[in-house]
Amino acid sequence: MHAPPFLKTRLLTLALLLTVLNPVLAARDFLVDADWLAAERDSNPRLVVLEVRYHPHRYFTVGHIPGAIQVQRFKDLGDNEGPVIMAFPSREAFQATLRRWGVNDDSTLVLYDDARSALAARLFYLLRLYGFNSDQIKILDGGALEWSGLNELTQEPSPAPAPGTVTLQEADAALFVHWTDVYADVVSRRDPGVTLVDARPAEMYSGEIIRHALQGGHIPGAINVVSLDGTDPLTQKWRDDAPLAEIYQAVPKDKTVYLYCHDGFRMSLGWLQLHALGYRDIRLVDGGWGVWDRALTLPVVRGDKPYDEEFAL
Repeated sequence: MHAPPFLKTRLLTLALLLTVLNPVLAARDFLVDADWLAAERDSNPRLVVLEVRYHPHRYFTVGHIPGAIQVQRFKDLGDNEGPVIMAFPSREAFQATLRRWGVNDDSTLVLYDDARSALAARLFYLLRLYGFNSDQIKILDGGALEWSGLNELTQEPSPAPAPGTVTLQEADAALFVHWTDVYADVVSRRDPGVTLVDARPAEMYSGEIIRHALQGGHIPGAINVVSLDGTDPLTQKWRDDAPLAEIYQAVPKDKTVYLYCHDGFRMSLGWLQLHALGYRDIRLVDGGWGVWDRALTLPVVRGDKPYDEEFAL
């Protein structure tokens, strides 16, 4: 059965509108496999491969993809001078880091880790935050495990690249919020247009386990969606759209989403996952739980519900 001409026109208009409104990350085009990377290494002189390992020494002991530049996740991806080291680095500091890695404005970047994309996602987010073209950023789905299935790793450090000339933009204000915004919009006003998501493990959200923090629990009003559940722990690859959407079923698509975790990696993975599912307004909390936790006087809820009895009133 053929659609009438007027319906075809409307469908085409709707498709074009969605293309304009929906960011490029709404597809999974940024995920690539080892075969894609192998072909790109042979054909693309502008390729820069960046490795972000959970344990940085494994770049040398276990090995890395030949030619990959080591990224040290705390030193390179956080604010080394601030009271919370995983606040976003300044544009100037991050730009200098990228140039040290040999990144230019026309570089194709492939990011990989050994932590189910969470570390690579932080680097991806920072690149987007400061205006690097997302079409030029890829993540190796499955990370080091995906590559080493059929390809060799090397323990030899990659030669230092020629300094790059990349020029970043000012931080995109639509991609982040500060703790003061969370306090005003969620804790105080309880804005119905905002959903606050805690991307940490359930035991850290509830306060049952205190790790990398001074206290346990979560920000009042936060729901818990564990971003690592969107990846397979064995293959380290992303789950398909249907199970991924099920994980985020409590997060409305028509609202602004604030995301946080304790050090900036899990929330970055959640940010990427939500974009891949078609969410359009997702903002990370600069500094995450580290800022809220270390204040010590900001309100904290313990347990598996967004609010306890005190804050439910």
